Amino acid sequence: MSYRIGAFVVFVITLAVSWMLGGWAGYQQVERDSLEESFRYRQLVGNELNRYLPIPELMAEHPLLAAALSAPGNPAVVHQANEEMQRMATIVGSSDVYLMDTTGLTIAANNYQQAGSFVGRNFSFRPYFYEAITSGRSAIYFALGSTSRVRGLYFSHPVRAEQGQLLGVVVVKVLVHELESQWHRPASVREAEMVVLDEAGVSFLASKPEWLYRDFTGSAEQAPGEASRQRYPDRDLRPVSLQYLGKPFGLSGASETLRIREDGRAHEYLSVTTPLPRLDWTLRVMVSTRSVVWTRLGFVLGGIAIYFGVLLAWLYLRERYRREAELALRGEQLELSVAERTADLEQSNRKLMDEIRERERTQSELRETQQELIQAAKLAVLGQMSAGLNHEMSQPLTAIQTYARNSRRFLEKGAADMVDENLSEIVLLCDKMAELTRQFKVFARKSEGPPTIVDFRLSVDASLKIIVAQKSSVGIDIRWNRPEQPVLCHGDLIRIEQVMVNLLANAVQAVESQEQPVITIDVEEQGECWRCLVRDNGTGLPANTEQIFEPFFTTKSVKQGLGLGLSISRQIADALGGRLTGRNRSDALGAEFEFTLQKREATE
Repeated sequence: MSYRIGAFVVFVITLAVSWMLGGWAGYQQVERDSLEESFRYRQLVGNELNRYLPIPELMAEHPLLAAALSAPGNPAVVHQANEEMQRMATIVGSSDVYLMDTTGLTIAANNYQQAGSFVGRNFSFRPYFYEAITSGRSAIYFALGSTSRVRGLYFSHPVRAEQGQLLGVVVVKVLVHELESQWHRPASVREAEMVVLDEAGVSFLASKPEWLYRDFTGSAEQAPGEASRQRYPDRDLRPVSLQYLGKPFGLSGASETLRIREDGRAHEYLSVTTPLPRLDWTLRVMVSTRSVVWTRLGFVLGGIAIYFGVLLAWLYLRERYRREAELALRGEQLELSVAERTADLEQSNRKLMDEIRERERTQSELRETQQELIQAAKLAVLGQMSAGLNHEMSQPLTAIQTYARNSRRFLEKGAADMVDENLSEIVLLCDKMAELTRQFKVFARKSEGPPTIVDFRLSVDASLKIIVAQKSSVGIDIRWNRPEQPVLCHGDLIRIEQVMVNLLANAVQAVESQEQPVITIDVEEQGECWRCLVRDNGTGLPANTEQIFEPFFTTKSVKQGLGLGLSISRQIADALGGRLTGRNRSDALGAEFEFTLQKREATE
């Protein structure tokens, strides 16, 4: 329960701190934006003043202005002054240029030909006149024109005679349209408003038209002074309904928050006050504080995320420490159990190692037995073929004996040529017997070395020589469709020959009872392999063809074999990466065996 209360208190504190930090960051950002806008417009106003301030002083140096003030009753000189005023207004791009004597009476103006001409009017009440007269320097003033009712900046400078005495004042009026066009350029922030206030707190430039000529002092009871009414004739000058809310924490002294009510709605702004250069004007940039609310909400959401992240991390660590304590306790108990069972495991391990060594020894003996069994099967095949071998050997030996006796008689008679012919026949018969016995010796020899690239045709040729030498193969039509090109495969000549001898021997035994026994041998290309098919027209295989590859399974008599030939042949095919299968022919005319080996390419 205490954990929940503590978590709730920390959550409330997190929300409060996040709200305060969000407000501080939000107001800081708004103040930076406001200061940037204040600096931008302050530079615009300063550039405009610096542009027009020297112009009245330069105009005052013109001798025609001093001549007109010295002889105001001379129509020709005054006319020349009026035309000069008109030319000066065109050159500097000002609204009005006019010349007044020391009493404030206008004696020449650029609009002397217009209905609302300034000529003959007295402007001695204007500050730009009496400030230039009393100080003897240039003066700047902003007001509505008493005749035109158009806002403008008034730049004035005293006109002196060559001896230095004061003769009058020349005035240049510049409209504020250019300033206002730059005022309404896109601001760098949204919801930003600006006003320029005079020394009495009345706005004469504003980004919102409804704020123009309004009192921004915040005092609703104080009526506008006479100076302001003369400055802005025929204007309401009613105060703006605003309430100062104070300065947020961490902001500069020029910033404060205020609330302005308009049309029944209240808008809260952060106001930054900046004095404009060389004048008693004040620039006030007001940026809406609505973004501060969103910043605060963002900080609150961030604070909530951090709170829950820390909370989850704390819960995770707390649960982890608890589980670690449990695991430590269980570890101690497990160590005790392990210590108790270590002796049993060591004893079991020793027994297991003994069994592994015994199994490895048994596997080694099994491999040796398999090799011996293969060799025994080969010798058994040779034993079965011995009768045929005796038959084949007896005829050449009888012929050799006959040729030898005849040669002795021919030697007694001196017929050397006949002896030579008999000896040639004896040599041929001996070569035939040597080739026959060589095939049997190669077949009986054990295979040496790993599989290599061999020509399948050579193994088939060698196996046929052994089979044909048997007496049992007499009268059998053995058709060997020998390919013309080498049949290169992955294998071993002796082991392939043993498989082919077994397959051909079985085929010979299968067709013994047929009237027209036929055995065919074909080699075909099948994808990445060579396939050798041995077909016979015998009685066929049992229903379960896989059983014939089991050791000691046979359908023959004991004299014909032990049932190991096909089992050993399949083991040889698997060892060479090939496959050996058997099945009855699709035409039901006997059996066929398929011996498959992988293809290989010739190497240099």
